[in-house]
This record gives sequence, C-alpha cells and structure tokens, in this order.
Amino acid sequence: MFNLEDFDIKLDTETISRNFIYCEEVESTNGLLLNSKEFNKDGTVVLAEFQSAGRGRKDSEWLSNANQNLTFSILLKRDFKPNYLNLINLGSSLSIAQALENLYQFKVELKWPNDVLINKKKVAGILLESISKGSSIEKAVIGIGINVNQPNFTGKFLIHPTSVRKEFKREVSRERLMSEILNLFEINLNLAKSNPEKLLNDWKSRCFMLGEKIKIFDGDDSKFGIFDDIDENGFLVLKMKDRTERIHYGDVSLH
Repeated sequence: MFNLEDFDIKLDTETISRNFIYCEEVESTNGLLLNSKEFNKDGTVVLAEFQSAGRGRKDSEWLSNANQNLTFSILLKRDFKPNYLNLINLGSSLSIAQALENLYQFKVELKWPNDVLINKKKVAGILLESISKGSSIEKAVIGIGINVNQPNFTGKFLIHPTSVRKEFKREVSRERLMSEILNLFEINLNLAKSNPEKLLNDWKSRCFMLGEKIKIFDGDDSKFGIFDDIDENGFLVLKMKDRTERIHYGDVSLH
C-alpha cells in the first residue's frame, strides 16, 4: 500500500502534485486525466496501483505488477508552444534519471526519446499525450511507468526490463522515489522555459547513443546514420552521407 504521509513529507513542490489522486485501479492514468472534467487542475497527479489498460508508446501494452511499481500521470494546463512538449518529454526522463542517481547512485542512461535504462535494461518509460485546440495546446499529460520493486519479468521485450529492486538488490521506498522525481520534474519544467540549453545538455550527458551509428524505424520506414545531436526543440539530428535530417519520432537502436 502506498503511504501518502511518507510521500507528502518529502514532496517539495509549488504546483506539481499539490492535487494528488490515488487509485487502486483505473484503465489508464493518462486516459483519466485527458478525459476528466473533474480532475482538471494544472499539476494534478494521478497514481494508480494497477492499470487494466496501461499503454506505452504506439499503443503498446504497459504491464506492471500491482502494489510494486509506480504508474502515474501528471497534468499540465498552461500556456506552451507545441515544441515545448518535446522539452517536457526529455525533462521527464531526465527527472527520473536524476532521482535514481541521487537516491541509489546508479549510472543511468537515457535513450531518445523517452526511455530510462540501467545497465542497458529499461527501468522506466514515458508516454506524453496532449489535446490541442487550433494551434494551441489545451492540456498535456505525462504518463510515467517505473519498475520499482517488481522482482522479475516474463514475456518478449524490445529492450529487456529491469527494476530498481533488481539493480539495487533490495526493496526501496516508492514514496521516496516518487516525491524525488516530482520535485526534480518541477525544477526541470521551469528549466525548459528559463534555460532549455541546460536541460538539453543535462539530458545529452546521459545519452549513450550520441555519436554512434544508429537505425531509426517508424513502422515500415527505416533510416540509418550517425546520432549527431539533439536540437533546441528536442528533435534527433541524424547525420547521413550527404545531409542531416531532424527526426521527430521513431524507435532508435544501435546499428
């Protein structure tokens, strides 16, 4: 059972998670915040012990054992431009990496656009979704799934999963980890507006694929080249023989 007192005592934010909703089970925390008229305040966080229809990117299934991990979503309702969403996406994975480094001294790697790895294995993923009206974004929801105390994983995976418990060799406090992530998320959210260059540099310093030959695939479409950079909008810069191309989305692997 998630201890709200333990969580709240370590939370040090102004807006993020000041409206906190705890659920035993929902279909999807992202879906709840995207569609709810009741939970509509900027910074609202929904944590669910179990999601019956949890999703990853491209509608892939996100499976997570109840009461062992962290599956939660953050609602943002503020004035931001579409390209700001990419910075928020990178800032989300950076916040998880920094929290894992601060609390457990892990060496964390970030994989564009939104995977968090320890020892080349996936410990967390992010799904950012938004609702737009015309050219403006009405609301954005950042869904975060972190394998915390799950002891083992079965099934087939593109990147083999791990958990904080497996890497740290003992159970850890979900409450402490979540509060640390949200504290850092608020800092990085502000950084995305005030100093995006620092945010991008902090993210890039943890990206093991930078400078490497990579393959990017999106459906049936594949591209090959060198992972040259992340641009100011958070897009991947792919260097090919005679040109460079900015990649907005896709799955990246070493080639």
